[in-house]
Amino acid sequence: MKQLVRTAKQMGEAIARERRSRGLTQGQLAEMAGLRQEAISKIESGNPATRFGRITDILAALDLELTMGSRTKSTSQDIESIF
Repeated sequence: MKQLVRTAKQMGEAIARERRSRGLTQGQLAEMAGLRQEAISKIESGNPATRFGRITDILAALDLELTMGSRTKSTSQDIESIF
């Protein structure tokens, strides 16, 4: 799974997609990550106040890693191709 994530909302959506693809409930993921189910819910909904340590706990529980790179720039052709 390789996904572009630029916002807390996109991170939450990516985590939720991965969790669901593995057939896990929020409670099961929370147990695996050492968190409460409510924390998973907030993260998946894109709470921007989430501590980074919680994100890394979830990524570790899902056996995922975070890679950083330079932000890509869209061209007008990229935007036109969407429509």
